[in-house]
Amino acid sequence: MTASIDLSRVLSALGPQLERDAADRDETDTFVSEAYDRLREYKVFSALVPAELGGGGASHSEMCDFVRRLAHFCGSTALALSMHQHLVAAAVVNHRAGRPGRKLLEKVAGSEAVLVSTGANDWMESSGVVERADGGFRVTARKPFCSGAPKGAVLVTSAPYEDPEAGWQVLHFPVPFAAKGVSIADDWRTLGMRATGSHTVVLDRVFVPEEAVALRRPRGAYHPAWNVILTVAMPLIMSAYLGVAEAAATIGGQEARKRAGDPATPYLLGELANHLTTARLAVADMVRIANDLDVEPTLDTADAVLVRKTIAAKAVFRTAEKALEASGGAGFYRLLGLERLLRDAHGAQFHPLPEKRQVLFTGRVALGQDPIGSASGAVARMAAE
Repeated sequence: MTASIDLSRVLSALGPQLERDAADRDETDTFVSEAYDRLREYKVFSALVPAELGGGGASHSEMCDFVRRLAHFCGSTALALSMHQHLVAAAVVNHRAGRPGRKLLEKVAGSEAVLVSTGANDWMESSGVVERADGGFRVTARKPFCSGAPKGAVLVTSAPYEDPEAGWQVLHFPVPFAAKGVSIADDWRTLGMRATGSHTVVLDRVFVPEEAVALRRPRGAYHPAWNVILTVAMPLIMSAYLGVAEAAATIGGQEARKRAGDPATPYLLGELANHLTTARLAVADMVRIANDLDVEPTLDTADAVLVRKTIAAKAVFRTAEKALEASGGAGFYRLLGLERLLRDAHGAQFHPLPEKRQVLFTGRVALGQDPIGSASGAVARMAAE
């Protein structure tokens, strides 16, 4: 089925203005609010929703490519968008597999609702306090790193709950930003990706109806839900960082060619090409594994994506660093824009899983062990099979 949205046309219309605004948004820690308004106008937030559910019908690989190219103009806009799109992608996979997902997809298609995630920071244990209430639960928590929060419509999050019969669980559920008790802390002051609006979202005894809980999983144990999330999310997220690396390489190459007679210049450009090619190959293979969401996510697919994520993240940072070296003194001036891209590239290391945790995860999978080494390893292994 052909997508009903022309993402290349959207990029041509939005890109130049995003590029003009990027430095100012970075310097003032200001969320890319206007960019989100334009993305909504073009129905980009629903682009990945299947056409039969009212969305744009774009493929996962098309969205990864769009995010990558968008990052050439503004890394923060691209990264924040990828965080929304990875939730849409996971909902598509779940819907196709007969799990909950359709309702969320229809909401996005119907109103261009912006989805905001807290999953990576919560990981296995999750965080917050959950109390039983009539017809549901009361949740109190502080959820950091919520990209796109200033324009968020739905927070897709989790919290730990000690069930009287089943013991400690993690409940996964959506929360409308308009719900009573939801607020946003203006605390996103960071090294890079400063305009993503990744503020802490505060939940103060927010009511979550019983029927809103989409998943209950054992706390501290690896669950198959992570196979879905990691497999479809990381290609989108790392596409944003690949775009940052490509933008940095372009600037570095342009500046280096001004000194073509310098004997060191060919070496620098050769090294730059190697680092960028490594990043491109790693991200492309992540996209291949996700297979336009026609995939049965397993522990093996999640592990393969995580390995490539580490390779890509290191190559992205090395590309930006080499671009700075190749540019000479000119790259040290903020006006050139390379300094911002180098800072943005640092963010790649913090997405799941950071290198040391990924290496441990992968090593344990290779040994046939529980991937996170939890006390609930037996439960985790059964869940992952």
